[in-house]
Amino acid sequence: MAKKKEEAPPPGSPAWMATFGDMMNLLLCFFVLLFSMSEVDATKYEAMVQSMTNTVSIFSQGATAIGEGILISNGASQLNDLAEYINSTGLSNEGEAIPQDLKSAEAEVEQAQLEESEDLAGKIEEALQEQNLGDEVQIEFTAQYVQLTLSGALLFDSGSVELKIDAMALLDQVGAIVDRYAEGTIQIEGHTDNVPMAGAKYSNNVELSSGRAYSVFVYLINNAALDPRRVIPAGRGEYIPIASNETEEGRAKNRRVEIKIYNSLSSY
Repeated sequence: MAKKKEEAPPPGSPAWMATFGDMMNLLLCFFVLLFSMSEVDATKYEAMVQSMTNTVSIFSQGATAIGEGILISNGASQLNDLAEYINSTGLSNEGEAIPQDLKSAEAEVEQAQLEESEDLAGKIEEALQEQNLGDEVQIEFTAQYVQLTLSGALLFDSGSVELKIDAMALLDQVGAIVDRYAEGTIQIEGHTDNVPMAGAKYSNNVELSSGRAYSVFVYLINNAALDPRRVIPAGRGEYIPIASNETEEGRAKNRRVEIKIYNSLSSY
């Protein structure tokens, strides 16, 4: 018996392909319909176009050069001072864009910190005036802390880290004020002039300034009831002068002890 001849498949695409094509067309129409129903904020779009046009002329056929570089419209990849240009258009040094909202938030935080320090400085200054310490203690503040500066000549003899007897009464008063108003970290920094140490106990100014900061630290811990966990002594040597070391007056200003009282909003 002869085998039945198999029928050839009908010409054209398979039936499933037509069904699939119909489905894709329906999806396309669906998304086009959604887009047509959406609203475009014309004001924001116009602002974006203006911003891009002023920056790299994307909407003017890219015919603007950056600095003295080759025109972007030429398709050249070399742009002079590209890093400086990028930073000037709102990018961080790491090359990441800084959102405007983040900039505003950072500015608000810094302003709040500054107001906190200003308020703290006002209270401390009033307390210093009540104790008649306005001439012995200089006060200033930043967004991070309020700083009390005491002359090294009031606290120590030349080349020494031993507190003068007269200095102890001053530190008692200052310590009581610090204990009353300090809520965060307290840093005690010793500073010197740039005159090299010669024939003294300490081999350099960093050691001398560290010893002086430590002496003030120990005295305040023992007499002002400060929490040692919040107090940090540090010697900065001659490296952060506040006056010229070319004159004796300037060197005297540089020999100092600074007490930095960080405010409650500080990141320290």
